[in-house]
Amino acid sequence: MNIVFEPKDALILVDIQVDFCPGGKLPIEKGDEVVPVLNPIIEQAEKQDIYIFYSRDFHPRLHPSFKENGGPWPTHCVQDTEGAKFHPDLKIAKKAIIVTKGTRFDKDQYSAFDDTGLASIFKKLGIKRVFVAGLALDVCVKETALDSIKNGFQTFLIKQGSMPVSKESGEQALVEMKNKGVIII
Repeated sequence: MNIVFEPKDALILVDIQVDFCPGGKLPIEKGDEVVPVLNPIIEQAEKQDIYIFYSRDFHPRLHPSFKENGGPWPTHCVQDTEGAKFHPDLKIAKKAIIVTKGTRFDKDQYSAFDDTGLASIFKKLGIKRVFVAGLALDVCVKETALDSIKNGFQTFLIKQGSMPVSKESGEQALVEMKNKGVIII
């Protein structure tokens, strides 16, 4: 896949972490298959000096999203565990900017924009267009793309570089994103 980046573009790679890939604590079927799709895009963005952001869930042990704390999800991406690390084959850009989310004790943060200051830094950098991909298409990728639109950025979803929790909810997420103005590529 060849993306024509322009100056003032940003690439957000959402939660491509060990726990969200096969063998992890909250695995997305074929989640690891986004890595070979995204690595050449990361290389291309690096060559063009495009800002590359990597979001990660980095939950404290008592996080409210965990089932044992009343949330909907199994324990995953706990701070400083193997499962919270990025997939080992994912290319990490030399100038990577890490966005840490899911650290609050009072709520979950699905979007890379949710209480992270990301929209503010994008505006400061003059970002106009945002490309989003990663895991899971129907949860954190969708929420990040929708928040990108809400914050006034032209937003593109790299469909081949994203995998859903389920096919059905993935299809619903694509429709919702398209209806809100996200361009699916």
